[in-house]
Amino acid sequence: MTAGSPASSRRLSQLQALVLLAVLLAGGVALLEAFGSGYHRTLAALTLINVMLAVSLTMTNGFTGLFSLGHPAFMTLGAYVAIAFTYPAGRKSFAMPDLPAFFSGIEWPLPAGALIGAIAAAAAARIVGISVLRLKVHYLAVATLGLIIIVETLALNLDGLTRGGRGLTGIPRSAELWLIALCTLLVIVGCWRLKHASVGRAMLAVRENEMAARCFGIDAVRLKVTAFVLGAGIAGFCGALLPHVVAVMTPNSFGLMLAFNLVAMVVVGGQGSILGAVFAALAFSLGTEGLRPVEESLGLYGLTQVVVAVVLILVLIWRPKGLFGLDEPLVETR
Repeated sequence: MTAGSPASSRRLSQLQALVLLAVLLAGGVALLEAFGSGYHRTLAALTLINVMLAVSLTMTNGFTGLFSLGHPAFMTLGAYVAIAFTYPAGRKSFAMPDLPAFFSGIEWPLPAGALIGAIAAAAAARIVGISVLRLKVHYLAVATLGLIIIVETLALNLDGLTRGGRGLTGIPRSAELWLIALCTLLVIVGCWRLKHASVGRAMLAVRENEMAARCFGIDAVRLKVTAFVLGAGIAGFCGALLPHVVAVMTPNSFGLMLAFNLVAMVVVGGQGSILGAVFAALAFSLGTEGLRPVEESLGLYGLTQVVVAVVLILVLIWRPKGLFGLDEPLVETR
């Protein structure tokens, strides 16, 4: 499509889209802070976290063609690392008696703790990615599913650090909605810039035809590891934020069901479309929450997951590349 075509002229420029997104986020936060209930603010926070997770998984899976399901594992790691830095110092000896003495007097603000959690998740992904990312398609999916189970089992058995199945309570609710909205804006813009930079185009070339990309001198393994590590870092950051929204963390807070939901968001939105991931995450988060009263009134527990599965199957049948494929609707990409 040429820049002067009618369809192109109806698209927003990247600057206009950025300003519109910032205004929508700022306006939404202001309205919720002024008029919304605690329930609505919590729902908005969880929805924005899902948006960040879907966008980061689009970067990992959509840009390079990987099929990783490991985001919940990195979220769990990021969450527990962040909690070690942000949990009230006066309660650490009781809740986490095996925590090294170095942490006993530390009580950092959430942004610093979440950043440490993201770095820890990214470092773990760097170690794991070197060997795991040499696997292809479904083999990689199985390996990353195994990673979720390993991390969950470790968290369940490290009772002195995580309180096991009892979970950690009393986590400060310091994840303010404005902070999550700002992080969401930064994640979307960062992934957008990456996609349309030379590195992102090289990732997309690897996704389309890895052998051809290698012939042009592109280091496919390095790019896959880079996408995997960046996605894991964002997942770790989101994992650090979420317990500070709901004030509780258990080893199974982020499990296989979350991995399925995130993949469904990416597939439905379009494998490689950032805005598609945003729209799908918003639709899934708000739609499934809207179905919960129906579940409870009819006694059909699990209905939301059935609906998600049916939507995913229909999209795979009728739109195998997702609703938008690689395209970014409404925004110019030049």
